[in-house]
Amino acid sequence: MFADIILPLNLPQILTYGVPFEMEELLQPGMRVEVALGKNKQYAGIVESLHNNKPETYQVKPIKGIIDEEPVVSEKQLRFWRWITQYYMAAPGEVMQAALPAHLKLMGETRLEWIGDDSIVYDWTNEAFLAAEALQMRKELTISELRNVVGTRHFALVLNELLEKEVIQINESLETIYRPRREKIVTLAAVYKDEKALIALFDQLSRAPKQLELLMAYTELSIKQGVVSQASLLERTNASATQIKALADKGIFVIEEKNVDRLIYASVKEAKEIVFTPAQQTAYNELDEELKEKNVALLHGVTGSGKTLLYIHKIKECIAAGRQAILLLPEIGLTTHLVSRLHAYFGDILGVYHSHFSNNERVEIWEKVRKGAYKVVAGPRSALWLPYSDIGLIIVDEEHDGSYKQKDPAPRFHARDAAIYLASLFDAKVILGSATPSVESLYNVQQHKYAYIPLKDRYLGVNMPVIEIINAKSLETVRQLGVKLLTPELQQAMHTALQQKKQIILFQNRRGYAPFQLCTVCGWVPQCKNCSVSLTYHKSTDKMHCHYCGLKAAVSHTCPQCGSNRLISKSFGTEKIEEEVQQVFPTAKVARMDVDSMRGKHSMTELLSQLEKRKVDILVGTQMVVKGLDFASVGLVGILSADSLLSYPDFRVNERAFQLMEQVSGRAGRVDGLGIVLIQAYNTAHPVLQWVKAHDVHAFYVQEIKYREFFAYPPFSRLIKIVFKHQDEPKAITAAGMMAEALHAFEGIAVQGPGPAIVPRVRNQYIHEIWIKCPRDNKVLDAVKTFLKTQKQSILAKKGNTNVQMIFDVDPM
Repeated sequence: MFADIILPLNLPQILTYGVPFEMEELLQPGMRVEVALGKNKQYAGIVESLHNNKPETYQVKPIKGIIDEEPVVSEKQLRFWRWITQYYMAAPGEVMQAALPAHLKLMGETRLEWIGDDSIVYDWTNEAFLAAEALQMRKELTISELRNVVGTRHFALVLNELLEKEVIQINESLETIYRPRREKIVTLAAVYKDEKALIALFDQLSRAPKQLELLMAYTELSIKQGVVSQASLLERTNASATQIKALADKGIFVIEEKNVDRLIYASVKEAKEIVFTPAQQTAYNELDEELKEKNVALLHGVTGSGKTLLYIHKIKECIAAGRQAILLLPEIGLTTHLVSRLHAYFGDILGVYHSHFSNNERVEIWEKVRKGAYKVVAGPRSALWLPYSDIGLIIVDEEHDGSYKQKDPAPRFHARDAAIYLASLFDAKVILGSATPSVESLYNVQQHKYAYIPLKDRYLGVNMPVIEIINAKSLETVRQLGVKLLTPELQQAMHTALQQKKQIILFQNRRGYAPFQLCTVCGWVPQCKNCSVSLTYHKSTDKMHCHYCGLKAAVSHTCPQCGSNRLISKSFGTEKIEEEVQQVFPTAKVARMDVDSMRGKHSMTELLSQLEKRKVDILVGTQMVVKGLDFASVGLVGILSADSLLSYPDFRVNERAFQLMEQVSGRAGRVDGLGIVLIQAYNTAHPVLQWVKAHDVHAFYVQEIKYREFFAYPPFSRLIKIVFKHQDEPKAITAAGMMAEALHAFEGIAVQGPGPAIVPRVRNQYIHEIWIKCPRDNKVLDAVKTFLKTQKQSILAKKGNTNVQMIFDVDPM
């Protein structure tokens, strides 16, 4: 018998290993096994399939050992992995790397075992003495532990000395990195479970006030939490561990060290009853009927229409039928905002999964999903990888959002499309929700592939915000006052909103203080030395930053090219806006929400909490503020530079600009319907601005779909982007040229390029691209993918091309 094993490496294919006779009865697909690759590399791989076909091209090695008693990856998960691998042209190992939490991917860790004679007194150098002492005491150390003991500087010398004296042997083994959290748990002795005995105990301890306080605190915590840890008891009472031990010695407390759950959420409020408005009830009935006929439904609900309540009701139905549900959200930040709402309905059966969790926490979530303890999981695209046993419903909220597409590293999958395939494996239903659906989803509705459910009214009949477009030329009138970003009209609206005790959101899709400096004499702009992009000034660090590679450089005060000191800041980012707002409104409380200010694990939660408690008057942010923020007091939204959204070289530019502006405007007046949105733009006649002003998704779609069809862009074609990277630009150009030449011989497809990427150099790598337009025919698409894989191997095998990176991106965004 043979086993195909997925290894966590970027190998073009799955490797086959021999199954030893004694393992044949035990081995199943989805289990982890220990295998060797090369001379002495150990890996934990996943068994993809078992068969009797011996490979003819290479010598088969045997599996060394089985790690699991039962599969950690189910058959349906393996099918999902295969589809991602095939459709998105990823290596099986890349999919495994993305899908498994770090602690299920075992590491080969070299261990040094002490075999010296303890009766001999060895003559050690000073550096090796500590290592030998540690090894004698512990009998074995890992390589990394030895390095910690002796330091990196002396590590090689010490290792040589230990080997020369023949006191260690080296063992290469695989080790599980996951460690359950262990805590000391305090329980009351069985004799005091009786109420009379407990009352007598309280009386008995009345003469020992500290012990009485400990007992009372224990009683209170056990009612609130159920399980009482020694740490929480110490924190509650400011007592010492010795005082708790004294109660244990008296036979009152029992202290045991146990494995505990890392994921304990705050106690849940009483679940609320769902009461629909007439508009929601109508939409819900339609959704119910349509999902009987179709597997995918597009719920097109305007901003603030209460789509979340419909989701919650559908999830409740799914759970009542004994199945699992997934709620996909585009941003980690959104999960924190929504989780508190969802917990009120679902309590302990709700799991949350995202990359801000520690590795240990992720393993615990994985296990809870696998064992069925979590019936609902909310999270971004990574939530699709969890080991579900019976999915009944997948909801993709804000389905149009670009962050559902994984950019780097591989697999470069789109979570919305992957969710639809995953649902098909379980015969589950999919709801795509959005106020501004993607052109692709609206086209699928038009083609009768998806059901369509409109929800045109805001919750409780609240009015949509009034949108006004301001000519940004009016900034000239306030420049002499030192105001460069806020038009007089926007300033007046902000004054009025603050007087009415309303909150304000200002949107600008750029981080930093000033996107670039410019010499007005010779036109010099400071560039990143690793990437072909201008550096952005950040006031918080007083440095120039590269947003691609992270480089930081000192600010220039004189132009290195012509020597003049006439440098000005062009354009503006969120930091600059924050400063100007504080200058114009000195008494207002201003906060900023962008990638730089939201780096901490709890930064987003803390800021959202401040907004909710009205501790922030004006929020300045990038597109992070667009996504699902729901605060009752936001009365005004300002979009500071609509022109920058409408002038990006991409066929989706109008779609993205429309979605961003419509979504950000939807943050205003969500409760009282008195919201105002002001959009500053120089090109006030742009059609997208008129569609946003009228909240007219239909008019936008009718115009956009004509343009897409005329130029054969998606959804009328499938795109594949091929990226070539190398530190030496001629090598990237040569490899790209070879691929383009081969592709021109392939009939039925359109090839654009090769040419430099929009940002032609990142981290000292030159980037060239080829774009392929394929017809919407799966046979042609599969043939193109097979052709590309063959060509890639052929091109990279040629002399001089071995270090060229060639990346395939199917359905790029």
